[in-house]
Amino acid sequence: PMNRHGLALRDMEPNQRDLAFKLMSTGLTDRSYEQARQIIALEDVLGPLEKERGVKSFKRDPELYYFTIFGTPGGDDPWAWRAEGHHVSLHFSVWKGEIIAMTPFFFGANPAEVRKGPKNGLRILSHREDIAIDLMSNFDEGQKKKAIIYGSAPNDIITYNSSKVSLPVEEGLSISKMTGTQRAIIETLISEYINQVPEELAQKKFDELEKYGLENVHFAWGGATDASGEHYYRIHGGNFVVEFDNRQNGANHIHSVWRDVDNDFAEDVMRQHLLAYHVL
Repeated sequence: PMNRHGLALRDMEPNQRDLAFKLMSTGLTDRSYEQARQIIALEDVLGPLEKERGVKSFKRDPELYYFTIFGTPGGDDPWAWRAEGHHVSLHFSVWKGEIIAMTPFFFGANPAEVRKGPKNGLRILSHREDIAIDLMSNFDEGQKKKAIIYGSAPNDIITYNSSKVSLPVEEGLSISKMTGTQRAIIETLISEYINQVPEELAQKKFDELEKYGLENVHFAWGGATDASGEHYYRIHGGNFVVEFDNRQNGANHIHSVWRDVDNDFAEDVMRQHLLAYHVL
């Protein structure tokens, strides 16, 4: 629980809520938009669960999601929008009608798997977990030894909610040391994150990774190497960073994030603009 800024859904008129979700949908694929809506709706599952466990917690409310506009939409000046609440944090920067940044991009899920009630069996973020576990199961012992950088899963994603990514050099097993089958699996996993945004935006990110050299991207792991216990993974190559952590609540509480080391919040694009057109 934390103090959030912006206008909450509960304080909007029905038509304003519709427009807020329409804005959210402009930065997401149909699938990731549906995931966002499912995560928001999951608050109605989590609230009773925490009450049942006797957990003194922040009130769970699917209307406590906040929308913020920075600047003035339209025109030649850059502007941005943010949608955030429990387990959803989306940041999109726009300039001259084009999205120039779509990170940080955070999705979480608690419970990661609903195990009772009408939504029993629901796993909103299942693919990003199952694909990574499949990759680990395909590694030989030497590869696993190289990939595992933490004996146990960290308490949370390492980048946490910091405005600037600060990570050591790439750690773990590089794609250059993977077989063709393994490479296909990790490329599918990378796509799971990049393809959260529409095709044109996603392609730019794939192109950036190709330019950096996909073979230089590293995969790192921590904790149990299957779904039986707490686990964590990181994909890191150049400016591209993905983190996934399923440690809390008996490994049934996911945090996942996609970051851009240089261009979160359009930092790099705006820096280049200032260098080109303004005196710094």
